Amino acid sequence: MADIENTTIPEIATIDEIRDEIVDVKTFYLTFDQRPDKKPFAFKSGQFIMCTVFGAGEFAVSLPACPTNDRFHITLRKIGKVTNALHDLKVGDKIGVRGPFGNGFPFEDIKGKNVIYVAGGIGLIPLRSSIMHVMQNNQQFGRILLFYGSRTPRELMYQQNLKEWKTAPGFETFVTVDNPVPGWDGSTGFVHTLIKKTDIPLKDTVAFVCGPPVMFNAVIQELVERGLDENNIISTLERHMKCGIGKCQHCSIGRTLVCTDGPVYTYHQIKTLGEQI
Repeated sequence: MADIENTTIPEIATIDEIRDEIVDVKTFYLTFDQRPDKKPFAFKSGQFIMCTVFGAGEFAVSLPACPTNDRFHITLRKIGKVTNALHDLKVGDKIGVRGPFGNGFPFEDIKGKNVIYVAGGIGLIPLRSSIMHVMQNNQQFGRILLFYGSRTPRELMYQQNLKEWKTAPGFETFVTVDNPVPGWDGSTGFVHTLIKKTDIPLKDTVAFVCGPPVMFNAVIQELVERGLDENNIISTLERHMKCGIGKCQHCSIGRTLVCTDGPVYTYHQIKTLGEQI
């Protein structure tokens, strides 16, 4: 959990740059106006922040930046009043940031293992932080594989990163689309079909999966049928989180609070909670 100074009072951040990713999805690069001793904003992959758009409200958003060497930013789709308000802001405007919150993806615990990432659509956003972190330390891991799919080529997230990842040493990238367009020369089909065609490692392997429900369930089924243990399949649960510190109970699922106990859970834990993704 974040320290008490960061739990209720937002820090002020200025928007330095806004980048269009895909339709209705933008990346906002931020600089904090004042930080104690000019310390960087420390967080772990898989954590989230509460973002305030002044005059509109507050919402939870995952952190796609690498925690050790990256420009701090958030990437999100406009889907409601507050996110629409954020998308209307310009460079130089200010927002509020509380956090970081949540448990985050494991990093130290997976060193020495093979790492598989599987993402569908904007599910690549919360995985990007871990991908970048692991890639920057790839000598400490086994095989690193990314399976990524979207509905069309135009809906592929982080296209510049995808180009870099395809040629990065020690990183295997597989991309597919559901509906190809003229000029698309890549794979066609749902993302779990890429796994079917690939000799993926199963021993000493951990998989991170994030995407829409249909994609998630198909991928989980494929990984489990291939023999990957449910405790080695990791995902995030999305809930409408209002406080980030476990006080409002709005994100409770049975005995767990997603904002404090999660948002990262193993697939075995998700099944135990009785949660349907």
